[in-house]
Amino acid sequence: SAPGDTSRSFIKGENIFYSSHVQGVGWMEQVSNGATSGTQGKNLRLEAIKITLSNENYEGNVEYSAHIQDIGWQNYVSNGAIAGTENESRRIEAIKIRLTGEIANYFDVYYRVYCQNIGWLDWTCNDNPAGTIGASYRIEFSLL
Repeated sequence: SAPGDTSRSFIKGENIFYSSHVQGVGWMEQVSNGATSGTQGKNLRLEAIKITLSNENYEGNVEYSAHIQDIGWQNYVSNGAIAGTENESRRIEAIKIRLTGEIANYFDVYYRVYCQNIGWLDWTCNDNPAGTIGASYRIEFSLL
């Protein structure tokens, strides 16, 4: 369960879609609205993520940034662009997701990640980091 009131979440209205690029697997099938993206129990790192917003009622976008092994935080990307790396064998260690424009006035985006050696981390939202920075732990899958 998400923490607190979820009346501003996408599950109640707008849709958010996301896909993960996983070590040795490549791009996984796109999922949405609270489904898990990545692999469980296989000890495979997330290397990249793409997020899109199906938004017909409000102006705005979803933006996201990944903290990458040996790189650090990347610049924000939006609307299905790749955050992370492909074919470089680098793990995502943390992600941040935010809404921009009018839609940010009406909705929040909640997310959490499953982290190597730790397990599920607490829910976070609206541009707060999910994952670890400086611990060298991989994210294995995420949930938005």
